[in-house]
Amino acid sequence: MPHLIQRAAILGTGLIGGSLAKALRKYTPDMHITGWDREEVAHQLKGSGVANATFSGAIEPAIRGADLIYIALPIGVTLDILPEIAQNAAPHALVTDACSTKMRICTAAVELFEDEESTPIFLGGHPMAGRELSGFAHSDPELFQKSTYALVGPTDEDRDPRILAFTKILEKLGARPTWLGAQQHDYAVGLASHLPQLTAVALGSFLYDRLDENGLPITLAGPGLRDTLRLAGSSYATWRDIVLTNREVLSAALDLFARRLDDLRERLGSRELEADFDAANELYKLLRSM
Repeated sequence: MPHLIQRAAILGTGLIGGSLAKALRKYTPDMHITGWDREEVAHQLKGSGVANATFSGAIEPAIRGADLIYIALPIGVTLDILPEIAQNAAPHALVTDACSTKMRICTAAVELFEDEESTPIFLGGHPMAGRELSGFAHSDPELFQKSTYALVGPTDEDRDPRILAFTKILEKLGARPTWLGAQQHDYAVGLASHLPQLTAVALGSFLYDRLDENGLPITLAGPGLRDTLRLAGSSYATWRDIVLTNREVLSAALDLFARRLDDLRERLGSRELEADFDAANELYKLLRSM
């Protein structure tokens, strides 16, 4: 089935799109890869030798004849260009995205794409393989290794051969495809990905506001704070659309998390705090085993 996808057009060649291009070149060397991005980014991709062709400006030449159209762009940009992609994609194409929230994208796609073999089809996707640093310069062909790759689409018996071919490619790149609904996805990543990001931002800005003329308390920071604040290196531009399109889940999660912080404050002078450490230790072990 992987032979159904021989020509890939990657729209957006930063961390995720660039990593996909490098991974496809490494693990599917016969794949014809086209990249589309801003002129300066496309120039980087071209200089790397990863892509067979690169484009800027109009999208149609970049996706012409592509079996796979992979959108690795911010959510707002993806929503803006989906109609143009649906209009110009080849009838046999599979269109998929890598956006961090799925409800808005998948709702828009239902109106634009038909789930039939004679028309381009859409598959919602989200690789759980991001980093705090963005851009093609930080892309890595091994980024998807052992990482969960969320897919939002039809049940197993209804899956189009093109979708099955794409999942085979993901597995070849080292990813672990996981199927779930769009609402279920947004709830899960709201707690497991977006809440940690906002927590790191809150802690980072809290400490920044308390720096004194000697750099305290940061001058006494050890590796624990660096590990905790790794996500604080992410840019607002990267997260703006994510927060806006998952606002309800994040608002509820922040309320619940604030209550947990209140509980911790109440337990500071009590052995009851040990139960929270035990629960956190168990979760950490679970994450290490995954």
